[in-house]
Amino acid sequence: MFKRMTIAAAMMGLAPLVASADAVTDVIERQLDAFAIRDMITAWDQASPMIHEQFFDPRNFAAMVEMGYPPIWNNAGVRFAGRIERDGRVRQTVVVTDVDGATQAFEYDMIRAGDGWKINGVRPVEMPDAAV
Repeated sequence: MFKRMTIAAAMMGLAPLVASADAVTDVIERQLDAFAIRDMITAWDQASPMIHEQFFDPRNFAAMVEMGYPPIWNNAGVRFAGRIERDGRVRQTVVVTDVDGATQAFEYDMIRAGDGWKINGVRPVEMPDAAV
């Protein structure tokens, strides 16, 4: 996990990231790591109850991510950018580098569930100025 962040930072010409991760970024990294090795159960476990209701099982969820979010499905690195916290929710911007070296930013909608933070949705957003 730290190695991937450091490699991504080095590839972007930034100093290695040494800040400790938090519960929100841990969940996002755990899911991205799981997608990278095709561990659908772990990826599914990071999703919110609403996502579970919408996709029913890990296979349906994986198919949606593979077809709808190729950079996330085939990610090779990640960098966390801005964060907005409001009304008990977190919106975390994540810059994902795919296996071809292309970068794209996504906003992760995070909610608290019974067993901690969960990913409640993801949408593409414009790249943060510092990431270009």
